[in-house]
Amino acid sequence: MMSLRRKSREFALQMLFEWDMTRKDPKFVESIFWKSAPAADETRRFANQLFEGSVEQSEKNDQLVNRLANNWRPERIATVDRNILRLAIYEIRAGTAPAKVAIDEALELGKKFSSAESPAFLNGVLDAAYKSMES
Repeated sequence: MMSLRRKSREFALQMLFEWDMTRKDPKFVESIFWKSAPAADETRRFANQLFEGSVEQSEKNDQLVNRLANNWRPERIATVDRNILRLAIYEIRAGTAPAKVAIDEALELGKKFSSAESPAFLNGVLDAAYKSMES
């Protein structure tokens, strides 16, 4: 059985993807998304928190990724991976989960929603991001 927090992360990622493609207001993205995604209130609340926080910090976190991803500008990174990075870095900064858990969850999202190369790429960038935030 999938944990509520993992389901929330999946929902947050889906909303981030939609927001990244359309740049519509996050509240609008949420209202449309939840019409077709049944979820418990707790799951929905955590997903919205992750989504809104990731959007809020997207510029700052994209700059961090840009510095760490060996000159891979965020717009050159696959959309799914870019948003997994935004989500995981937000979680590490916000402390919604221990960094190791946030990174592991990001790798799981990569395995489920992205390419075979995604987890290794995500792990490298997130590990560097975490280390740079710690110092």
